[in-house]
Amino acid sequence: MKQNSCRLRFTDGRIHEAPPGTKLLDLLTGFTPSGPLPVLAARLDHRLVPLDEPVIADAALEWVTYADKDGQGIYQRSASFVLSMAVAELYHNTRLVIGHSIANGLYYNFLTANPVNQELLEEIEVKMREIVRRDDPFRRFTLSCAKAVEYFRSRSMSDTLRLIEYSDHGDVQIYENGRFATFELYPLVPSTGFISHFELKTYGPGLVLLFPDTHTFDVNTQIGKNAKLFDIYRESNRWGRILGVNDAGRLNQIVQRREISELIKVSESLHEKKIARIADHICEQRENIRLVLISGPSASGKTTFSKRLAVHLKVNGIRPKAVSIDNYFVDRDYCPRDEYGEFDFESLETVDLQLFNRHLQELLDGREVLALKFDFEAGQRVETGGRLRLEDDQILIVEGIHGLNGRLTEAISRKHKFLVYISALTQLLIDDHHRISTTDTRMLRRLVRDAQYRGYTAPQTLKRFPSVVRGEQKWVFPFQENADVMFNSALVYELAVLKDYALPLLSAIPPGAETHAEAQRLLTFLRILRSVPADEIPPTSILREFVGGSTFRY
Repeated sequence: MKQNSCRLRFTDGRIHEAPPGTKLLDLLTGFTPSGPLPVLAARLDHRLVPLDEPVIADAALEWVTYADKDGQGIYQRSASFVLSMAVAELYHNTRLVIGHSIANGLYYNFLTANPVNQELLEEIEVKMREIVRRDDPFRRFTLSCAKAVEYFRSRSMSDTLRLIEYSDHGDVQIYENGRFATFELYPLVPSTGFISHFELKTYGPGLVLLFPDTHTFDVNTQIGKNAKLFDIYRESNRWGRILGVNDAGRLNQIVQRREISELIKVSESLHEKKIARIADHICEQRENIRLVLISGPSASGKTTFSKRLAVHLKVNGIRPKAVSIDNYFVDRDYCPRDEYGEFDFESLETVDLQLFNRHLQELLDGREVLALKFDFEAGQRVETGGRLRLEDDQILIVEGIHGLNGRLTEAISRKHKFLVYISALTQLLIDDHHRISTTDTRMLRRLVRDAQYRGYTAPQTLKRFPSVVRGEQKWVFPFQENADVMFNSALVYELAVLKDYALPLLSAIPPGAETHAEAQRLLTFLRILRSVPADEIPPTSILREFVGGSTFRY
C-alpha cells in the first residue's frame, strides 16, 4: 500500500509529516538554526545524506550544521569544488592539485606556466564569488564503474580515472557543475550559493583556501607561523615523486601489478635515512645537547621513532637513556578535567612539573634520582626501588606530547635541548581534488593499536578521539614550530595495510550506535583502497607499533 506521508522525528521530539519524495531542502523552510552556522546536510536514521535527498519513509531526522565535523567537511569539499570550477572557467588545461591543511584552510598547488601572484589570486576569487552569486545547483548522479571510467576518460581526468579503474569500488557518485565534475565519496551542498564565506591567500608557490570559524562563521585570514611544517609537507611531496605515488589510484595500480614490495622497501629506507640524519645532527652538537625531546600528536609513532633514533645515536657513540613523562603524572585525584567534566589527560597539568624538572636537573648534573613508575590501574605514582643516573657518554631522550612546550623542561637551558616534532603527515591523495586527512590516518592507527594492545573497543576509541584532537589543538600544535627538526612518520602504503585490520572493527559497529556514522565514513574511504598484507613490513617499521610484529619492546 502506497504511503501517504512520511513521519520525520526531530531530535527535540517534534514530528513532521511530509509527502513521499519531498526533498530535505524543502523542509528547511521552517527551520532556523540558532546562531550564524548554516544547515549543510542531514542525518536520516543516523545516515549522512545531502539536502537534495528525497524522503521516502518514516525516519529520525537531524540537521547537520557547520558546527558538526561532518558539516565542516561538506563545506570544505564544496568550497574546493567552487574553487576548481573557477579555475576551470578561467584557465583551460590548468591543473589544480589539493594539498595539506594549513591554519584553517587547505593548500593547493596551481600547476601553470604563470606563478601564483596576488593578481591571479584576485581573478580567481572574483570568479568564485560570481559562481556563488549564480547559486548554480550541483548535479548529483550515480554511474556504474565501467561508465564512470568512460565519463572521466572523456574529461581527461587521469587521476580520478586511475582511481576508479584500480579500486574495487561499485557504483560511483558524481557531482557535476558546468565545466567541472568530481567523484565524491561524501555529500556536497545542494548549490554554489551555500559557499558564502571563504578567502584566498598566496602561500609559498601555491595558494590557500581559508574557511570560516566554527563558532562565528567569520574567516580569519591570519595563517600564522607554519614554515617548518610547510617544509615537511614539501619534503613529503618530494618523497611521493621518488616513490612514484601521489594518489590512491596509483597505489592501487602498484598493488595490482604486484610491485608493492619495492615500494615498501624504498618507503622504509626514506624513513631510515631521515632518522640517521637527525641522529647525525644531534651528534654534531654533542658538546651542548644533553636532552632530546620528542613530541607529536596521538598515534604519530613517537615511541618507535625514539627507539630507532636511539639506535642511530648508539652508532655515533652516544648511549641514550629514555625517561618517560608518563611516570611523572600526578595522582588521578589531582588530574585536571575538561569542560565536560572528564579527565583531561592531554593537559600539561597532568604532569608533576616541579618534580620532573628537579629530576632532569639532577640527572644532567650527574646525580642519582629515584626511579618512578605510574600505576595506571591504581591511578597513582609509585617508587620502583631503583635509581637512575646519567653517565658522561649518555644523553637523555624524553618522548611525549608536551615535549615542545617550554614549561615541561623550564629548568633546562634551551641550548642543551634538541626538539623533534613528529606527525603522520599523509602525502597520499585520493585524487587531485580530494586529500586524505592526517587526522584520519592517526585515528585509524590508534583504532587498530587500541583494539590489539590496549583493550579498547572501536566505539570507545572513536568516541574518545574528538577529545584527543581538542587537547592536541591546545597542547601540541601551537608548539610545533619550536622544533629544531620535524619528521613525517607517514608511510605512503600504510592505509592499505591498516585497511584489513580496521574493516572488521568498524563493520561491527551496529546501526544506531553513537559512533556508527563515523565508522561508516571511514569504511567508505577505506574501501577505495586495495589491501596490502603486513608480511613484508620490516620489524622496526613505525607501522609495526600499531599492527604488531615489532622487534622493539613497548
